[in-house]
Amino acid sequence: KAMTKLTVEQITKLQKEYGVTGTQDGINSGQCWRMEGSVGRFASEMLEAGVCMLPEERKSDYYGNTVPSRNDLKAGTKGTLLNCQNFWQRVEESDFEAIDALEATFGVQSENKE
Repeated sequence: KAMTKLTVEQITKLQKEYGVTGTQDGINSGQCWRMEGSVGRFASEMLEAGVCMLPEERKSDYYGNTVPSRNDLKAGTKGTLLNCQNFWQRVEESDFEAIDALEATFGVQSENKE
């Protein structure tokens, strides 16, 4: 059966629950692309995994290169809303691998965890 995709608002709520809004905010503002390399690499890994998504407007990095908007990219690829929806859908369904990825790779845990 076709699932209803999570909205940006629902994803933001989940990001808040798992404490990854700081990275998402840095991506949204473009700030993470202007800081030291490790910050951008971490943000890039979060985009790859689908934990975060690119904003709807383009940004530029420290060197003046354009960072695409999520709408510039092929649906479902790194940085897109679909990639993010797919990841958080798995977390919502208590997919062990997705939750483990959040905790192991990104060191985040749900505030609602017992």
